[in-house]
Amino acid sequence: MTVDERRAWEIVLAHIEDDLLGGRLKPGDRLPGERALATDLGVGRSSVREAIRVLEVLGLVRTNVGSGPTAGAIIVALPGGGMSALMRLQVAAQGFPVADIVKTRLVLETAVAAELAEAVLSAALLHPDRLHPDRSTPDLSRCVQLLAAMDADGLTEDEFLALDAAFHLSLAEACGNQVVIATMSGLRDAIEGYVRAGVARLASWPDTSARLRAEHRGILAAIEAADPASAHSLVHAHISGYYAETRLTPAHSFSALPADPPIPAETGPVHG
Repeated sequence: MTVDERRAWEIVLAHIEDDLLGGRLKPGDRLPGERALATDLGVGRSSVREAIRVLEVLGLVRTNVGSGPTAGAIIVALPGGGMSALMRLQVAAQGFPVADIVKTRLVLETAVAAELAEAVLSAALLHPDRLHPDRSTPDLSRCVQLLAAMDADGLTEDEFLALDAAFHLSLAEACGNQVVIATMSGLRDAIEGYVRAGVARLASWPDTSARLRAEHRGILAAIEAADPASAHSLVHAHISGYYAETRLTPAHSFSALPADPPIPAETGPVHG
């Protein structure tokens, strides 16, 4: 690759990242086509392809080949730090057993959901007369945005599951604990891989995807209702239920894990 080609690739990458960070592109959006980006930025299509490959490796976009409304690159995440990239490399290098991934998700994600609900409750107790959220209230706007993106017509199974994983990561991001965020982000490819592997075992993908959407909305509703116990149990049922349905793990594997009320936010394991 020549210096000029390298700079052209960097121009494309910087342009897309700037749109992501500036909110002009968001999860669920599709990138313009290669030809349009190349024309707009005055670079070759090979430079566009190189930039998109990098974004895909970083977990920011998911690409589908072919033609039609589902082809091209869809945004599935926003830019994050380098720690998660290193963990993704570790996961790719050695892989982890599905049971270990599920157990880790149950520990982290039930605690995240419970802490978010605790934070909503604390903000309401501190400011009972305020009609609108303030800076002490968790920002759940991206979670809402991703749920809306999952309702779009024409999503492929892969696109839906990529947005599904992004929703779970967005809850961790709203909680604010950088170690949890990096861990969830680093495990994202492994999570998507195991979840995708289970699709072939489902009796009906439309029925399951509709149920998953409903469960996501229930989790978010429990958080917004400041109900830590419900948020905790709904996440547990959501994650373990899918793995039981797909028979990737025995149905009883995770039913005995603790589902006690969460630790209060001020001493909890994911307090940011």
